[in-house]
Amino acid sequence: MRKQLHVISDGRLPLKAFADIARVVEPFADKFHLREKHRSSREIYEGVELLLEAGIPLDKIVINDRADVAWAWKTGVQLAFHSLPVHVVKEQFPGLMVGRSVHSPEEAQTAANQGADYLLFGHVFDTESKKGILPRGTEALKAVKKRIDIPVLAIGGMKPENVHEAIKAGADGIAVMSAILQAEDPHETAKIFFRKLNEEDKE
Repeated sequence: MRKQLHVISDGRLPLKAFADIARVVEPFADKFHLREKHRSSREIYEGVELLLEAGIPLDKIVINDRADVAWAWKTGVQLAFHSLPVHVVKEQFPGLMVGRSVHSPEEAQTAANQGADYLLFGHVFDTESKKGILPRGTEALKAVKKRIDIPVLAIGGMKPENVHEAIKAGADGIAVMSAILQAEDPHETAKIFFRKLNEEDKE
């Protein structure tokens, strides 16, 4: 099965700028997450409109936390630790694709038991956004994969040079923020990630 690449907004770029980057990396990305904690539901709704105008298919768009906005668009939602529980969202918004961010095998098991469609696990590697906090590492990722059978994507400090390490630990894909959003050439960087994710294991 092909490994997935999710691109996540960082809450700092204007939504139009994120949509412009999404436009050029769309051939290589499976999902685009609007992770905009400081924005209102209306602003996030308008962010989806910008992504659609940029040519991003609706089924590639994921809304962070705001199940109501995701429901309005009939697209996916990514739940955080402070979000509604997975089973509540599944019950109240039937048919919605639900991802969950987790940080331990126990959280992963709970989310899977509640019906999550996939998980983001991290942070796996050192990252500026979690400065001073030790990464959970690939052994923890392996432990998560041993307990559940839904897709798990690695997030946190993802770079082309450590993609193979994450995949070898069992990741079904990766989620990327700054490595693509702050790249000099987002298109070329996304292309490199895509190739790294889907090249044959030569070991």
